[in-house]
Amino acid sequence: MTVLNVENLSKRYHKRGEFAVKNVSFTCEEGEIVGLVGHNGAGKSTTVKCLEGMLPFDGGRVEICGFDMRKKPLAAKANFGFVTDDHATFVRMTGRGYLSFLGDIYGVLTKERRGRIEELEKVFCLGKAIDNLISSYSHGMRQKICMMGSLLHRPKLWVLDEPMTGLDPVTVRSVKDYMQKYAREGHAVLFSSHDLPAVAALCDRAVLLKRGRQVDVLPLKEYGNESGKLLEERYFHEN
Repeated sequence: MTVLNVENLSKRYHKRGEFAVKNVSFTCEEGEIVGLVGHNGAGKSTTVKCLEGMLPFDGGRVEICGFDMRKKPLAAKANFGFVTDDHATFVRMTGRGYLSFLGDIYGVLTKERRGRIEELEKVFCLGKAIDNLISSYSHGMRQKICMMGSLLHRPKLWVLDEPMTGLDPVTVRSVKDYMQKYAREGHAVLFSSHDLPAVAALCDRAVLLKRGRQVDVLPLKEYGNESGKLLEERYFHEN
């Protein structure tokens, strides 16, 4: 099943300005991890925010689980969880309160909610801090609570924008393992990153962007142990 379908996505921030993203097309299938790779300003975050409905786009089509983001935005948004690169959240809530709030938003039953919070706590290890105000959290802790919140409703598509930045090595390892587990369970994962080794190790495919244009889609899984070399060569060739 195609979980995410992006066709000829184009976006510019000013009517007569240059396109920040132009004619980007790719898919994410069930069981896949797909990486968005490119230099600073290549269009990774713009692409992610357009396909999540945070930014209006000028051309193209985005479908999540068959729901058109323009025509049926609520249905499309109900099927993804998104971790932004700025980890925005409600800092006057406790971590647990924030998760409960999201559980209400997504209609997660109380019994299921408790079990999922326990499961996610084993991955992200907030410990007693989950009952502290988010305003007291460090950068890395805020990132953890955002990740937990994005997964509470077990979305079909999990999207992460630069997910490893600010996390300690133990949590980075846990997040990588969970991304693979989540994909194996029949979900799809899309993440943008500058971490080429992580993309090569985790991703089935990588979408390479340069100055807002899609220059390649690399079938990393097909190259096995040579995937890192392939990704590095293509990345530096284009940059």
